[in-house]
Amino acid sequence: MLYLDANATEPLRPEAGQAAMAAMGLGNPSSIHAAGRAARRVLEDARETVARFFGAATKDVIFCSGATEANALAVHALGAGRTVLRGATEHDAIRAAASDAMIVPVDGNGQADLAALEALLVAQKTGALVCLMAANNETGVLHDIAAIGRICAVHGALLHVDAVQAVGRDNRDWFGLGAASISVSGHKFGAPMGAGALIVSAGRAVAPLLPGGGQEQGRRGGTPALPAIAGLAAALGAPYEGAKIATCRDEIEAFCIRLGGVALGAGAPRLPNTTCLALPGVRAETQLIALDMAGIAVSAGSACSSGKVAASHVLEAMGAGALAGQAIRVSLPWNVTDEAVPAFCAAYEKMHARCVGKT
Repeated sequence: MLYLDANATEPLRPEAGQAAMAAMGLGNPSSIHAAGRAARRVLEDARETVARFFGAATKDVIFCSGATEANALAVHALGAGRTVLRGATEHDAIRAAASDAMIVPVDGNGQADLAALEALLVAQKTGALVCLMAANNETGVLHDIAAIGRICAVHGALLHVDAVQAVGRDNRDWFGLGAASISVSGHKFGAPMGAGALIVSAGRAVAPLLPGGGQEQGRRGGTPALPAIAGLAAALGAPYEGAKIATCRDEIEAFCIRLGGVALGAGAPRLPNTTCLALPGVRAETQLIALDMAGIAVSAGSACSSGKVAASHVLEAMGAGALAGQAIRVSLPWNVTDEAVPAFCAAYEKMHARCVGKT
């Protein structure tokens, strides 16, 4: 199988797998005996690695099960007493955690409408929490976090950045750009599944969403998934050949466009590995099945929808119309090979020949 679904999960990095295996036989980090202390050292070393990578203090790194939990914790803790605003193209984790939030619209490329954001903030009297992702999981489109951070600062709003897809591919100083918190998920940059983190700006108080045994300084209960956390720390900062990956992405995109495909969000800055390709008149599910039968793994929309294929809320918010149900996401992994481009293009051409005109 040719795996081109990295935005769902990146292939495991060898160093992350090794770190996870080394931590797998350790004790509970909360235990005070020697085995527990050894596990605690691994946990705190990982916390220090994450803190250093993001320019935060170690006490401001909260490990959790993944970005879904981290996003929910951010909305719970930072949104208390504030009006919550979220982008129209946010991940379902934010949409669920902030279901009654005010919506920040996006333009046809999927970037936040900054004038609309400012107008919404002007109207707020009690303060606001703004949730806008760094990079969209379906299109790869990058929000202008620097400009958004400046707007939030002017109006006294907190900014939560879902950096899940950006980490490892488009690393930035999110706190320097104005973020009050960021969420990350290890398996999106080559660590094992099962660990993520909410990282908050200096000294910010975080009330637990999951109270329990006092782990994570009382901010998140539950025994930490130590192997996944160790893998997360090991995967941070791993080499990423963004220029090579972008070249492969652009070749795939150009080929599909020549066959009548449409690259959605291509007019905005994007992650180097992601293209969202619509084929007018052909349902996304039809394309996925045909490509899967040819040994090509891609997806439609988010990988968090229990295997469902439906019109994308991201593309609908961008005004894509019928194309919202006719688009696939091709997201190249960190270890993509030169053979991937011709292999995908050959499979796509055969799929196109069979499916164009069908629904």
